[in-house]
Amino acid sequence: MTTPLRHYLQFKDFSTEEYAYLFRRAHWIKDRFKRYETYHPLFDRTLVMIFEKASTRTRLSFEAGMQQLGGSAIYLNTRDSQLGRGEPIYDTAQVLSGMCDLVMIRTFEQATVEQLAAASRVPVINGLTNDYHPCQVLADIFTFIEHRGPIAGKTVVWVGDANNMCNTWLQAAEVLDFCVHISSPPGYGVQLEKIGLSGTDHFQLFDDPKDACRGAHLVTTDVWTSMGFEAENEARRQAFAGWCVDSNLMTVAASDAVFMHCLPAHRGEEVTPEVIDGPQSLVWEEAENRLHAQKALMEFLALGRIDEQTGAARCEANCC
Repeated sequence: MTTPLRHYLQFKDFSTEEYAYLFRRAHWIKDRFKRYETYHPLFDRTLVMIFEKASTRTRLSFEAGMQQLGGSAIYLNTRDSQLGRGEPIYDTAQVLSGMCDLVMIRTFEQATVEQLAAASRVPVINGLTNDYHPCQVLADIFTFIEHRGPIAGKTVVWVGDANNMCNTWLQAAEVLDFCVHISSPPGYGVQLEKIGLSGTDHFQLFDDPKDACRGAHLVTTDVWTSMGFEAENEARRQAFAGWCVDSNLMTVAASDAVFMHCLPAHRGEEVTPEVIDGPQSLVWEEAENRLHAQKALMEFLALGRIDEQTGAARCEANCC
């Protein structure tokens, strides 16, 4: 029986129950990895990785992850491919669909990802766009669950630019039933109309980042100037001067609060060294978990749900 093709373009593409499954699979896959046990469910499968934006963690985690699952990963940069010379996305999608099993793309415009997925006959994964970064938040929440248990009912604070990470946290809050406190400088706040939220019950906006952090369970931030906005760097330095995550902010959070950052980080700008390198920081665990969370994601998209008792694939995604 043929089942609908699944893509992962925004966090809200999956249900609460599907995320619970993915987090269990990520835990199981990570445990096998840590015990040096071979697990090759994607033997002879191929992942194509398309990069328009530079990357360290995205390329490493997807490439290593696919190889650890028994498959192969191929790197394409738009500068070195026909996409960079104006080949229509539809044509590229048709070629990729005939030669590979999964596509991951890291690019600027969300429309590029959406158009690629619309024309693709294999699963497409959003490795990052200007609007969303679902794979990073998937790993972040998996990390929180590992260290603090379920995230439902908890408070996550976003300090700084309301960028693609902030947008994705807002979607995640609706799907997984937690609250996001957002504090951004004037002119850099969240554009709620772009995110497609169903209501306003899962977030609050704050002028003062310290007020946003009171009682929070997770405090997270990102660089002040994201890729593609380098021309605004000096203006952003001035605007964001009061939005640095320091010990004063972490002190008013919950006693067991943790700090996360998707990296790369600029110490002394969006976060101080004593926070990112301190005992509340989970940034290195968070970075590693990109690998394990994405392995669970690729397994699900390629094979469907794995029966957690027998280990057999249940064809409900793209395996039929």
